[in-house]
Order: sequence, then structure tokens, then C-alpha cells
Amino acid sequence: MKITLCTNTDTCFKTTMQETNHKIRIKDIALLAGVSEGTVDRVLHNRGDVSAKSREAVTKVLEEMNYSPNLLARSLASKKQYRFVCLFPAHQPGNYWEDIDKGFDLAATDFMHYNVQIEKQYFNQYDTRSFVNVSNAILQSEPDAVFISPIFREETLAFTAELTKLHIPFSFIDSLIAEADYVTYYGQNSFESGYIAAKLLLGSLPEGSQIIVARTLRKGSESNQTVTRRNGFLKYILDHHLQDKHELINVEFINDDEKTNLELLREVFSRHGNIKAAITFNSKVHRLAMHLDTLNQTNVRLIGYDLLEQNVRYLQQGVINYLIAQRPQKQAYFTVRDMCRELIFRQEIKKINYVPVDILLNENIDDYLNFTE
Repeated sequence: MKITLCTNTDTCFKTTMQETNHKIRIKDIALLAGVSEGTVDRVLHNRGDVSAKSREAVTKVLEEMNYSPNLLARSLASKKQYRFVCLFPAHQPGNYWEDIDKGFDLAATDFMHYNVQIEKQYFNQYDTRSFVNVSNAILQSEPDAVFISPIFREETLAFTAELTKLHIPFSFIDSLIAEADYVTYYGQNSFESGYIAAKLLLGSLPEGSQIIVARTLRKGSESNQTVTRRNGFLKYILDHHLQDKHELINVEFINDDEKTNLELLREVFSRHGNIKAAITFNSKVHRLAMHLDTLNQTNVRLIGYDLLEQNVRYLQQGVINYLIAQRPQKQAYFTVRDMCRELIFRQEIKKINYVPVDILLNENIDDYLNFTE
């Protein structure tokens, strides 16, 4: 192991501060600039007499730290405490939503110095009543901002209408409801990802092929994300005049009842003799892969979403042919960051932020997982 010693104290300190510039303090700036903390304060707030030499030294340090004096001053001067509430599905370890959870945790740490407190609230993604109950409780608590995963479209629109009445800003993650008055959206272009999924799945399939389209039953309305992806999938079929060349077989799974789901799929194969492909528009494609494996139907071309551990394992085994990933941890983190910029610093931000549609195969999954930024 090679160890490099740094002999220049100022250089070492500057490097450390550049790596953690979100935690920079007035005393740190004063030390680097060789001036008093009072001088730094006067420069930041543009008041009092400061020599040209001292002002230049402070400004140079701020530029080296890639820090805006105005933003830092505003942050330091602000006494307001901000409470941001995140509303997204309850989950088990290894679930897609765990990465969303981690993204909010990281943001809570990084933006704590802006007097921001992150509070997480969970709902049952298979039951609209759960979402309504939790969202009503959030309205009663009157937070400063809300981040929402809009699983249930109509219920989300009702909730966001009340937030707008109360002048509480909100942002979407994971999926988008365009007509709501949101601040930002971070997530996939869901329609486009469904369109791409169809292109991957249906390309080179022989005419007359049957395709399983699996979904999970919910109490109440269907997932907004699922609907949008499926609409993109169907648009590809229409655009390429495939509606009369292939047959779609809709299969409705029951959440957490894999014995029943296996028998349902067994019956589907017994009644249809030309099934060549299958897709599900949620993160539980591993469920479909597991049952195809059990039924010895692994020659069926299979595509699904998200980098769950079980999904990756079946991709590596060749049971799943394609996974479409969407960087959920970054979605959560950047949503909090942009709300801070909008609410605290009054900065201009981008409203719609589509994360890349990552297409993963057995051949590139290891590099994708092992890459670090």
C-alpha cells in the first residue's frame, strides 16, 4: 500500500475542505485567508470596513472552496428550522424503496447545516386507504415541504391540492403527475422506459408469439408508475403495427402469495402454447423469474425493472434477459437538494429531471454494480 505524506499544511487543509465544502465554517475561511473571523463575517455580509487585501484573500478562499458567499451568508444568518416530510412506500430490506430511504438519509446528513430536518412517513403501496390516512396526518402537521412517491394517482392529486391550498411546496420522486403544481421531479421518463422495454422485448420475436404481461393486485387504484410504463409499452406496439401480430396475456399476481401465483402461471402455460416473452412493470420481476424457473420455462424472454438483489441474481443466471434501472438513491438526494435551493436560497432550479434509463444485461451487470463515482 502506497502512503503519500502531505508536507504543506495549508494545501492539505484546503483539499480536505474541498471534499467537504458543505460543512465549511467562518473559522475555516478565516484560517485559510489569514484573517479574523470578524473580517470574514463583514465580507460575507458586505458591511463595515475591510481592506482590499483582506477582502481579496477571503474571496479567493471562497472561490477555491467552490462556495457562493451570498448562499453561505444566507445559510449562516438563517434561524428558521425547516421540516421536510418524505412520503413513500413501506418496505423490507433489499426492496427497491430501501435505496430511496438511503438517499433521504444521506440528504438529511448533508443538509443538516441548513437547519433542515428530514422526516420519513411510510404507507402500504398496495392499499390506497393507507396512503390517504398518512397523507391526512401530514396535512395536519403542516410541514415546510413534502416529497411524494405518487403511487396512487387520484389520491395523490387530492393530497397535493390540499398542500397547494396551504402553500406547502412538494416534489415528486419515482413517477410524475404532470398536472400537479410540483416544484421538481426526479425519476425515469416512465412512458419512455415502457417504450424501450417493448423494443427490447418484442424485437425479433416470431409472428404469433404470446407475451405475458404481469401485474400485482392492489386495493384501490393501480400504480401510477405501472400505468405510465404500460402505456409506453402499448404505444410501441401501435407505432410498429404489432397489435395483430402478437397476443398479450394479462396475469394478475397476488402480493405475498407465491403458491397461488405459481399455480396461476402454471395454468396460463397449460392454456397457451406459444408464450415467448414476459414483462412486469414493477420491481418484482424476480417473482416472475422464480416461477418461470420452477416451471422450466426459462426460454421465455423476460424483462423487468430495478436492481433488487433477487433481480440481479436471476439476470446473472440468464433467467431475466434485461433489467431497466433508475438510480433511486440519487432521485431522493437531489430532490431534497433542489428543495433547499428553492426554499432557502431562492435559486432557480429545473422542474423535470429525468434520470438515465439504464439497460442492464448479464454481460454488463457486474461492471455496473462495481463502478464507483
